[in-house]
This record gives sequence, structure tokens and C-alpha cells, in this order.
Amino acid sequence: MRFAIRTVVFFAAVLAAVPAAAQVPNWPSERPPQPLPAKDVKFPPYQIRTLPNGLQVIAVSHHEQPAVSLRLIVRAGSAQDPENRPGLATLAATLLDQGTATKTAEQVAQSIDSIGGAMGVGAALDLSSVFAAVMKDSLNVGLDIVADVVRNPAFSPEEIERQRQQMVSAMKVSYEDPDFIAETVFDRLVYGYHPYGKPDGGTPESLSAITRADLQAFHKRWFVPNNAILAIVGDVTAEEAFAGAERAFGNWVRADVPSGRAAEVPPPTRRVVVIDRPGAVQTEIRVGHIGLPRKHPDFLALDLALKILGGEGGNRLYRVLRSERALTYGAEANLTALKDTGDIVASTDTRSDTTSEALRLIVDEIARIRRERVNPRELADAQAYLTGSFPLTIETPGAIALQVLNAVVFGLDLDELQNYRERVNRITPQDIQRVAQQYLHPDRLSIVLVGDANVFAKQLPALGFEQVERIPLGQLDVTAPDFRRPRPAGRDEFQLAPASFVRRARDVTAIDIKPLVTKAIEAKGGMTLLRSIRTVKSESDMMVATPQGNVKIAATSYVRYPGEFRVDAMGPDGVRIQTFDSGSAWISDGVTAEDAPAAFRQSLQAGVQRDGIGLLLALAENRIQGRRVPDVTVEGRPMPAIEADLAAAGRVTIAFDPSTGLLAYQRYGGAAGEPVTVETFTDYRPVQGLQIAHHASVRREGQPPLQRIVRTFEVNVPLEAAFFKKPTGKL
Repeated sequence: MRFAIRTVVFFAAVLAAVPAAAQVPNWPSERPPQPLPAKDVKFPPYQIRTLPNGLQVIAVSHHEQPAVSLRLIVRAGSAQDPENRPGLATLAATLLDQGTATKTAEQVAQSIDSIGGAMGVGAALDLSSVFAAVMKDSLNVGLDIVADVVRNPAFSPEEIERQRQQMVSAMKVSYEDPDFIAETVFDRLVYGYHPYGKPDGGTPESLSAITRADLQAFHKRWFVPNNAILAIVGDVTAEEAFAGAERAFGNWVRADVPSGRAAEVPPPTRRVVVIDRPGAVQTEIRVGHIGLPRKHPDFLALDLALKILGGEGGNRLYRVLRSERALTYGAEANLTALKDTGDIVASTDTRSDTTSEALRLIVDEIARIRRERVNPRELADAQAYLTGSFPLTIETPGAIALQVLNAVVFGLDLDELQNYRERVNRITPQDIQRVAQQYLHPDRLSIVLVGDANVFAKQLPALGFEQVERIPLGQLDVTAPDFRRPRPAGRDEFQLAPASFVRRARDVTAIDIKPLVTKAIEAKGGMTLLRSIRTVKSESDMMVATPQGNVKIAATSYVRYPGEFRVDAMGPDGVRIQTFDSGSAWISDGVTAEDAPAAFRQSLQAGVQRDGIGLLLALAENRIQGRRVPDVTVEGRPMPAIEADLAAAGRVTIAFDPSTGLLAYQRYGGAAGEPVTVETFTDYRPVQGLQIAHHASVRREGQPPLQRIVRTFEVNVPLEAAFFKKPTGKL
């Protein structure tokens, strides 16, 4: 997931590491183009060897780039959190690269930066991971760094408290988002008291209770070589990989690993939970139940059935809800892959007054795919999408490492990667109907609705949903059996302000915006200082929430005013460089560069106009016109807001912290079917006389939530114009 400078541009670079749909406005289109014929693809050669201490090492040779991806996973994630310590695995993983027994957090970052590499850490439900990308000639140094952070985390009290506060702050922002609430309640509803149903990031109360001793005990219990897998993928031979692994990890001492079984997952049972948010204009809808574990022999056929129902290459839900009835901007259905089990979920959002209609159509489509055999053309389109997109999943060392590790973690035969296309194309319409009838249960759906219950709740019995649990948002507790908690006297920690309060009607159009802008500029550092800024360089860590867990991405952004910027991001799939140069734009994978698509170039240009400092100066100097609009609510606090229309960026709303005057909120998009994006800025700290937000959260409809932590920030560093020009040939 930004500080008040370089906003959407930075996140565009990060989203290059997650599904490509996130990069293209108005995706998916009403009529997607037909898939191109599949090209021949060969999975690169690999070897697997287990070291004497039990560490499993996978070596994959891929010589397309002089780079190597290192990814070590430990078979322990939030599912292994103690009952009274949810969030322990996530906090422990976040702290791995924040200092070791011999290095501070800054020294760890410098050690990877000095070899031109990047590193990330994270935890998912079933695993924790450390990722690094290095050049081939720095392989051994990279292995040493990964070994150090995995084996010797310091868990310093200062870093524990800093990371704890950042997690709690991000959590409060998330609980302002109905999409997050719907996902969290759905997981709890489907998985019950199985570890998959717990909040993987914990709660403010559980995070506050975690001690350094808890972190050390979790690390000692699970972070042992015989519970870990190391993938070394890239411009390396198998023998080089195994020798490097033995040198860096050979003396890591094995230990016994707990073998306890998790609680049983409850069988699918009809249950309808409404999280009441008075005044909301939209309802978040989640419909589904328990699915299949990834290793199940019917998983691929069921996954293809869900693609037809609501995924890429098919998507009946989108056609019915969006194209035919205009009830939503998007709808989808997914089969989540987890180790012990998984879930099936259909999701969308719609206007409050069309909630019951949208819900009825979703349930009808689930029943129809069971009842009617799919059209062969419909199946062929979904198969073409899966087989045609498969080469993209093994295009870079980082992507190959993910595929291999997923197969090993889920206990799959690696040969399944070699014959993936053949297995997909063997699935028939009869197979789709068989798995739909066996594993989809429209009479036993878990349903979550987050919205204004007064608008739609009375319509639910007519659809056959007589038993409805209605939970006021302020009383929501996802850890309680009935989802309720007693309201604390005098406060309510996670209560969203009613939407009617957020949108309360009062005439503010005549109020002058100048006092707000002036106060914001003074709080930021003053007009003189802001006008003196010529360049900016910032290093940040991004946390991207995905179904597989949090992904940490390191990025460096460069700005040269008035209209040049560049972002270098390192994620699981390698390097992504995106640059805007006063009207032109180019992108790169770190090896070659090419012009950015027109739509993406326009998106980057819009980001320039939304730049926080530039926007404040433009408002102060009357280069753009702003107007007061009703206050917006951020974390339960009303904040004064300004709306402005920008040439490329369209309409943008910004809001200010009333106590400090600093920019705290930005909202944009939503026109012509584009997703609405909301950004919030917190943790302001002084840097060279400026107040810089060191934490930012971004939530955009249809995309993973993003969090950003600024590590370093500098102004007026030397940056030449040539740095932003598109290179010719290889970088």
C-alpha cells in the first residue's frame, strides 16, 4: 500500500507485481477479446535435494536474466498462532528483517541494497517466508543475508513496538472498509474455530498482549531447517545452488516440529449475517461455503467451474449482474487454495436498494451451473484463458519460485507443472457439472451483507432467508460465536461512523477553502520550503494483501519537478521500473524498456496531478479551483474536505486532519465505471523541515489492499533529466 507526495504513481509500480488487471482502467471490458492461441511452453529444469539437517532445497535453472531469486518458506503461518495470540505469526514475520543478532534494521537494509538486491518478508495462513532477489555474482552474499534474518532475528523491543503500532494503525483503517469487514466475517463464518477462521493479523487486544518472549518461542518452535524449504531460481546451476545452500544453511540445527492437528472445519450450513451500517449507499455481498484442499484430485475441475461462474475467461455473474442489469461494477467467484481445505466465494457490491436482487441472482447462478451442463464454447474460453496465461506464471525467476514452492507446500507432484495445459484441456462439460453438483451447495450458503440493513433486510425473507442475524457495526466482534461484543462504556474501538453522518447534508459550498489550504501548507513546512523542492527520493516497503498472504515489496521513487518521476519496485516477480517523463511514459523489467500503453500513461499522468505538494501549491496559487464539500470521516473523525477537478486526474477529494491541518485523506476515481480509490496518510514525522507521512493505506475496489511504510526520504537530491529518459537497448 503513501505520503503526501507521489501518490497513485507509486502504487501503479507496486501493482505490477500483482495481477495485471489491476493496472488497466475499466477492466474487465464489456466484451473481452478472444484469447490468442497458446504458445509452446516448457517448465525450466529443476532438481531437489535435502540437506542433512532436513532443509529441502529446490534448484531451478533459468538463464534468461543474470539474476537469482531466493525464497525460503517455513511451514508455519497464522494458522499456527496460539489460541490467545492471533497475529503472532504476522508480527514475527514482519520483524525478521528488522534487525538480527549482529545487524540493526538499517544495516540489514544496507547489506541488501549494497549488492543491488531487494528483500521482503511476510506470513500467510500456512507459511512464513523471506524473499530476496540478487544478481548472479551476489548469490552467496544474498544467501548469507537470508540465512541471517531467518535464523537470527533480534526481535528488539523498539522494533516490536514500532511494528505493533503500525499493524494496529493499519487495522483501524481496514475496519473502516466494508470490503474488509465482509471478507473477515465471511472467513469466520465459513471456517468457524478452525485456525483459518481467525483474523490472521490479530486484533488490537491480541497484538498488545504479544511479548518478546512469545515471538522468540514461536521462532524457536517453527523456524527449524526440517520445517523449511529453500528455492533458488535463476541464472544458476543446480550444483552452484546446492553448494551455496549448504554453506549458508548447513549448520542450522534441526529440531522436533509439533505435529498437532487443527480443529475440524464445520460442514456447510446456511447462515445469513448482516453487518448493519446505517446510511450506507452500497452493500458488500459475500456468498459461499467451504471448498476443497489444493491437493484434492477435483480441485482443478472445480476451479475451472468457478472461472465459468465468476472468473477470467467466463464470468456469468459479471454478465448477469453488470452487463444485463447494471447492478454493479464487478462480480466474481473464486476457489481459494489452502493446505487443509479452502473456500468457495462469490462477491460483489451493489446499491442498497438492489441488495436482495443481486443476492437472488448470485444464488440462482450457483444453482444453474449445477443444474445445466455448461456450453462447450463457454468451457473452451475458460480453458483458453488458463492455458494461455500459464506462461506468465513462469516468466521470471521469482514467478517460477512461487510455482515450485506452491507445488511442494501443497504436496503436489512437480510434474503437474509440466502437463498443466493438458490437464486443463482434458476437463469436459460433464466434469464441470459433476464437480458443481458434488461441491456447490446453494441450500447451504454462508452469506454476509455489509450495508444499511433498514433498506434491504425486510426483503430477505421473501427470498427464502427467514433467519437473519443483524449485527450493529459497533458491536461486531469476529472472535465471538455470535459476532457480538458488549459495547465498551464511553468508546467503541472499531465503529465506523454511520454513512449518513459521513454524507450529512449541509451547505458548505460557500465556505472559503483558503484557510484550509494555508493551514495545510504551513503544517507541511511552509510555502517557501515547498516551493524550493526540486527533487525527491524515497525508499519504502509496501505490504500487499493477497489471498496467499501478505507480500512485501521494496520500492524507491524519484521525483523531479514539475513532471518527471520514476519508481523502481522489487517484488516476487522481479524488478519493475515505471517512469513518466513530462508526457511520455515507459516501463521496464530491469533488462529492457518499452513504451507504456496509452491507458497506463494516462493513469500515471493523473498521478502527477494528484501529487500532494503540487496539489496544495496549485490550490494556493489559484492554478486550479477547489470547493468545500461535506466533511469526510476518517477512523471515526470528521475532517474538512475540498473537491477539485483536475485535467487528467478528474475529480479528487482531499481532507485534512482538523488538529494538525495535515493532509489525511484522498479520494479519486469512480467516473465512467472506474474503481474508487481511497488513500489515508498517518504517522507524520519531520524530515528536512517537512512533515512526511510515513504510513499510508490505499484501498481500491477490486484490488488488493496496500500499506506503505516510508524508510527514507530526501529532498533536493541530484537527479538529472537523463535518469528519466527511456533507455535504448538493455538497461
